[in-house]
Amino acid sequence: MRVTARMLMVFLLLAAIPFPAALVAGPLVGIEGVTSTVFQRDQSSFSGIGLKLKVQPPQLVEGLTVVPMIEYWRAKSTVRTFGIESTRKDATLGTFMRYDFKHEGWQPYAGIGLGLHFISDEVDAPTLGLNNESNSLIKGGLLMVGGAAFGLAGNLGNLLEAEYHHLPGQGQFKMNWGLTWKFSPPAK
Repeated sequence: MRVTARMLMVFLLLAAIPFPAALVAGPLVGIEGVTSTVFQRDQSSFSGIGLKLKVQPPQLVEGLTVVPMIEYWRAKSTVRTFGIESTRKDATLGTFMRYDFKHEGWQPYAGIGLGLHFISDEVDAPTLGLNNESNSLIKGGLLMVGGAAFGLAGNLGNLLEAEYHHLPGQGQFKMNWGLTWKFSPPAK
């Protein structure tokens, strides 16, 4: 099993564990699941997924949250006429500081942070002399995000956001849509 698949599986398993009441009542204030349309430099657009946690330690200024995240996308192309198959994948672990601006009705926000990208390229083009060739690398980069969250019903909401990952030679711009769940403080 490849490193990115294992990393994704571990994160999803950890996300599925029920959180203790003390943690939910404390710094963990929400969870967000997103789908992305990814625009990578010199590539056409493709889709990705992501999971983000909203953590608000009491030491931070009100409105400021730490957002650990994991994102994944995979783009595969096949040109049967020439016998070419290529696959490009990226699993990203990152975290950013996000500031939620005070606003009635909907919640605008902006953030900045760092991401660690596990990028993999595979190509199978026997007619060109490339038989199941692959290349993997790890790159770190700056990420910036801006968007707005909208309440739907109770603790459930949705979000629309723009996200940019600055990777030398491989910058990524993402348009995200997602669902959010806000953890309620315990009843007093």
